[in-house]
Amino acid sequence: MAEVRGHCEARFEAVRSVFEENFRERDDLGAAVTVTLHGEIVVDLWGGWADAARTRPWERDTVVNVWSTSKAPTALCAHILADRGLLDLDAPVARYWPEFAAAGKEAVLVRHLLSHRSGLAGPRDPHSFAQLCDWELTVKRLAAQEPWWEPGTRSGYHAMTFGFLVGEVVRRVSGLLPGAFLEREVTGPLGIDFTIGLPDGEAGRAAELVHPPTAATSEQAAVFAQLTPTALAALANPLVGADEANSPAWRAAEVPAANGHGTARAVAALYGILAGRGVWDGQRVLSREAAERVRESQGACRDLVLGAGLGRDTEIGLGLWLSGPYGSYGPNPRAFGHDGYGGSCGLADPEAGVSLGYVMNRMGPHIADDPRKMALVEALYSVL
Repeated sequence: MAEVRGHCEARFEAVRSVFEENFRERDDLGAAVTVTLHGEIVVDLWGGWADAARTRPWERDTVVNVWSTSKAPTALCAHILADRGLLDLDAPVARYWPEFAAAGKEAVLVRHLLSHRSGLAGPRDPHSFAQLCDWELTVKRLAAQEPWWEPGTRSGYHAMTFGFLVGEVVRRVSGLLPGAFLEREVTGPLGIDFTIGLPDGEAGRAAELVHPPTAATSEQAAVFAQLTPTALAALANPLVGADEANSPAWRAAEVPAANGHGTARAVAALYGILAGRGVWDGQRVLSREAAERVRESQGACRDLVLGAGLGRDTEIGLGLWLSGPYGSYGPNPRAFGHDGYGGSCGLADPEAGVSLGYVMNRMGPHIADDPRKMALVEALYSVL
């Protein structure tokens, strides 16, 4: 039994119980969960091990790569610029990034980047891991590329390209890559322990990501064998997993869709900005209107990348996914959040005033709605 430490208000004891169950019954190795209610931390728990060999306990300040849970902080950078009148979400991307107009993309809008509708779900040409870690090369290739489908018509999950596309617009407008912009505007002033990539000297407190169990890996391989060329480009060009994410090259790179590192407390705070309708820790980060715009539905559809695996329609806002009728982020269909590859999650529910951050190092095989995350979400709402 993993030792669970931290704080949990008595009212939320069900969350602690499920968090402990995740170690006993759902194969968690090391993990942390934080819940905020109206900006106050009511659950802040961590436990287990930060490495596969079980030599390093998971500590209060252990950080871990959270994969696509990073997409919300990246989208937040664009929303801050839009809120300040520096970026128009309904303008063509080429207004800010002229090279992007190549290959018939002159009418692609900024909102299409945020809603996975630009048609650039993945590179058309083979793209190596080393090339993925090269910002200039990757954005140059995406700017020149022809879309996989007609932009604006359907969503197709931009697993890795989301961060380069949104991030390059952030850079063209602000002069900063999204990691530096996020630090200057949000995480630095608010003291939130979250970075894009991992700064030099921080490796000692980073958890080691661990592959899913062998049976789960075989299950994943069967799914990949049935993917369309578009889905393969999005999810496997290049194929990045735990080994790559533990490498110094990944940690030194800027991959804003997938290599955010932080604590559960940090994830809950970043999503808490949206749960608080733009306010966190008494400071306004976004106007109320801008915070609401994040969950502006771009239309439900069968996603061209994830649809076959999920077997249902999904609904995306401007950078995050809506809970919808399937309750991915709780029973409020207008709650929203983002899952990370392997199981992590950030959740925001402005109506309930709640945010949640869950991070872990043993990856699971699920595309979304990992059983550990869903158990925590259900426990949270059982007491609200």
